[in-house]
Amino acid sequence: MHAVIRSQASFNSGGKAIGMDCFLPRGNGQRFPAVIGLHGSGGGHSSMAEPASLLAAQGFAVYVLHYFDRTGTDEIDRTVIFRHFPVWMKTLWDSVSFVARQPQVDADRIALLGFSLGAYLSLSGAAIDPRIRAVVDFFGGLPKEMKVFMKRLCPVLILHGEADRTVPVEEAYHLQRVLEKKGIAYEIQIYPGAGHGFTGEIWRDAGLRTLGFLKKHLAA
Repeated sequence: MHAVIRSQASFNSGGKAIGMDCFLPRGNGQRFPAVIGLHGSGGGHSSMAEPASLLAAQGFAVYVLHYFDRTGTDEIDRTVIFRHFPVWMKTLWDSVSFVARQPQVDADRIALLGFSLGAYLSLSGAAIDPRIRAVVDFFGGLPKEMKVFMKRLCPVLILHGEADRTVPVEEAYHLQRVLEKKGIAYEIQIYPGAGHGFTGEIWRDAGLRTLGFLKKHLAA
């Protein structure tokens, strides 16, 4: 277990300052695999502090991306998401460039971890960005429109609630079919009776699966 150092950072994307919450394992000059975390449509990047801290303690450099900073978004609906999605994707691309330059990061071992809207962004980004080695998808999906733009994909961990009424579980199965068709490694766990967001034993199980998946695919 590593001691975790918390800090703030920012980088420029499209002329805007984009914030990041940094959770870094204390080390003696070594480079760590990195995980960029993307919050859901609620915009609650502070809600990602717990999983980010846990991953950092396990030896991952974790950066929680404030991608709403690019568009000044505070309230959200489908129209806002449709309008801003390409800009948020560019912001994600720029965040990967920023993280890859950090002295404590191994630029060849970068993963994305997204919740809901953040998972849609993570999967879309990974479909065009060869720098992404793995994606953890918490109750998100791959937009159908990405079929046109997809250049590649990396190993994916799919975690979804069977009773999700916000993002239907069919999104998880659609992603599974895409990955199988392309012969890309994936793991999937559908939680019976779970809705949009995990708590209790399901949250704990999802966390353990996430840790195991990231260790497996970001191994040195």
